[in-house]
Amino acid sequence: MQSGKDAGGAVASVVSSDNNIHSESGIPGHVVAAIDINTTANQIYRHNFPDTPLWNKTIEGIALDDFNKLSFDMILMSPPCQPFTRIGLQGDISDPRTKSFLYVLDLLPRFSSPQLHRLPRFILLENVKGFESSAARELLVKTLTGCGYSFQEFMVSPTSVGIPNSRLRYFLIAKMSTSFSTQARSEVRSQARSEVRSQARSEVRSQARSEGMSQAMSQHSQSSTSDRVCIQLPDVFPHFAEADSSEQPTVLSPTCPGSCQSEEEVREGQVLYKLETAADAQRKRSQNQDLSIRQIQDFLEPQREGDLEQHLLPPRTLLRYALLLDIVQPTCRRSVCFTKGYGRYVEGTGSVLQGCTETQMESVFAGLDQVSEEEKVQQLLKLKLRYFTPREVANLMGFPQSFMFPEGVSTLQQYRTLGNSLNVVVVSRLLQLLVS
Repeated sequence: MQSGKDAGGAVASVVSSDNNIHSESGIPGHVVAAIDINTTANQIYRHNFPDTPLWNKTIEGIALDDFNKLSFDMILMSPPCQPFTRIGLQGDISDPRTKSFLYVLDLLPRFSSPQLHRLPRFILLENVKGFESSAARELLVKTLTGCGYSFQEFMVSPTSVGIPNSRLRYFLIAKMSTSFSTQARSEVRSQARSEVRSQARSEVRSQARSEGMSQAMSQHSQSSTSDRVCIQLPDVFPHFAEADSSEQPTVLSPTCPGSCQSEEEVREGQVLYKLETAADAQRKRSQNQDLSIRQIQDFLEPQREGDLEQHLLPPRTLLRYALLLDIVQPTCRRSVCFTKGYGRYVEGTGSVLQGCTETQMESVFAGLDQVSEEEKVQQLLKLKLRYFTPREVANLMGFPQSFMFPEGVSTLQQYRTLGNSLNVVVVSRLLQLLVS
């Protein structure tokens, strides 16, 4: 069963005997239900997986009995990320958009009641960096431990599987512990449900994050260490991005869930041409020298001039945002995270591609602030800067070539859906680890 804003990305990586999951994860199985309320995402999902039951409803609108009738073995969750993003309000579990996630946590202990079937054997959850230090994560691990799951948490980026795209995300995989007896599970499930409801109510009453909560998270993590899955990361993510420690696959420490380097820590030093620092420039050079990561050109569509013209950045955008663009060339081994605003907004939404590599970027930007606006535009147009096409973004997200967008879905809608999705290859590797 899949749920959440990102069902499209998760499905592409896990659906299979019926929907050919073998192409990536090789796990025999099929999706018994996919659940989402985004009409565009559902339209795309149905186009690619016409035989999979698709429920266009909220999670909290589904009764426990309806879930139980599905008799599923695995839950894949990608709850809305807005309550946890570093640039948002960070409302955490007081944000109404966590309602579906809290509902699942409330339901989970009840799957093991005598009247119902067993708990699902496997759980995979994805969210943005920031979730690892949230109250929602605390509720999650308490519920999993109370229900008898062993679990492991990761911070992983596609660079870890050789894909030249930075998309650092929090993942949790959980497996039902075979040593956890039915009697013991029965004894703790009532307590788990009570804790979820009690802490959720408490958090809604008090919006502030306190040091006491952080300390409680650390203490709980230490106490539950024995319930964690033991893994060997190099077996699953062999390509460590040594040039950028923030992109290395990381097993979250029980005593320090959020130990990854922040973007703010990098932005120190001398400002160079364009609005980037010496540290930024050095980081990009190091990433481009990492031979364990493939080049951008491996993910591009065939060069058809007419088709790519529509993706060129317009003069007005070049004039206003030239100094803020993250520009990559086909031979680069890096690109920044593509968000749902790609193609509509410019700053911080994803890299753009330099189409004319014969033109030196430094020569274009040198002295750009000394010329007229018309001359600026003419200089910048020499680079033939363009957006990555939706198909190219999908390639960088690990989607198979069989994945297609139905007619009628606009380019901006395609970008938006991809920006809300998951990297298929990363999820596939984690699923392999989870069921092995």
